[in-house]
Amino acid sequence: MPKRRANGEGNIRKRKDGRWEGRYTAGYDANGKAITKNVLGKTQAEVKDKLRTAIEDSKKLDPVKAGSYTLEQWLKLWYSVYIEPQVRYSTKEFYHNAIDHHIIPKLGSVKLEKLTMLQIQQFYNELLKSGRVQKKNQPELKEHGLSPRMVQCVHVVLNKALEHAVEEKLILTNPAKKCKIPKNTRKEMNILPEALIGPYLSAAKEHGILAPMYLELTTGLRRGELLALRWEDLDVQNHTLSINKSVARQDGKLVISTPKTPNSIRTVLLPEETVKLLVEEHERHPVNPYLFPSPRTGETRDPDGFRRLHDRIIKEIGAEHVRFHDMRHTFATLSLKSGVDVRTLSETLGHFSAGFTLSTYVHSTRGRCDRKHHPQRDLTPKPKRRLQVAATVQTFKIFVKIEKLVLFCQINLNKSTAFSRPFGSNLGQVA
Repeated sequence: MPKRRANGEGNIRKRKDGRWEGRYTAGYDANGKAITKNVLGKTQAEVKDKLRTAIEDSKKLDPVKAGSYTLEQWLKLWYSVYIEPQVRYSTKEFYHNAIDHHIIPKLGSVKLEKLTMLQIQQFYNELLKSGRVQKKNQPELKEHGLSPRMVQCVHVVLNKALEHAVEEKLILTNPAKKCKIPKNTRKEMNILPEALIGPYLSAAKEHGILAPMYLELTTGLRRGELLALRWEDLDVQNHTLSINKSVARQDGKLVISTPKTPNSIRTVLLPEETVKLLVEEHERHPVNPYLFPSPRTGETRDPDGFRRLHDRIIKEIGAEHVRFHDMRHTFATLSLKSGVDVRTLSETLGHFSAGFTLSTYVHSTRGRCDRKHHPQRDLTPKPKRRLQVAATVQTFKIFVKIEKLVLFCQINLNKSTAFSRPFGSNLGQVA
């Protein structure tokens, strides 16, 4: 009489088609009914090995939920439970773009447990070649492949979702974990050429936005931070500006909220001429609490409309395309070229670390930000009080210098001679 197999070991039999089959109980459903699964093989020994592995794997999975989701179903559930309640609006847009525009259209119908590393790797490769989505009523795409950076973003979302699927015992391993992700290709950073800063400010004055554009060139604020500024944020006596909020359009409405990172909440030192210009701007609308209110609504300006106005000025002065965010890069590059240290610049820009600032802007200063100018010791922790004093003194001196360089191109805006000399040609004369 054959030895009876112990409970949980499964059973093996030979089928009529000549193959061997092993059956085992993977678990029980909500009603207590056994969930039976099987493995097949050409030989009894092969099935025995498969059966042993399947039984061990079944202990690592939830028998009720495993096998019940497609990737699309899991992504939507995962997003609603783990992501949506915890992130800001702009971050939600990031997840929606990756999930709805890229992952679901290509892989959404695949059963979660059937998804393989090969499928995901092929998906990433396709994104690099033809992953851009043509939007309605938008100009025809010039490039069809996604950038390496965007493919990395898609991977972050998919990898995180699959990691949670492993934790929920829906799959044994994360097939995206060891996929090869494209490396970033560093592009030349666009900044406003020094010779065009004067014409740019002249055009800004004609459009009635000299004050915010002047402030942008001397502080490098983010667009949302700049437009959310209120009169109460300016300390005229101490020449400081408090950055503690940002404005963005959410579901068609302008919403003011606190920055999403603690480093973005900061106080920026301002030179005297900048403060005077902001005071003059406020005197034009003394009752309005905003520094740069919309002339149409009296509320904050629309960030998209403000960007379009910047784009119009760039075209008027005959410059190559420079995004509004590139004005922030312009400020940072001028700061480093003028001698400001990386840590001080990082705090002014609201970056999370000096290392990030260094990696972002070091290549744009053409050798001026090497170890001679910014040795590694500048990035190591220092006593807080000493750092604050040093940063305060240096920030004030260097930003006065930058402001004077900007002012040099801004004065006598209606005289052509104001733009005849290269921006910064009097760098050694201002201190």
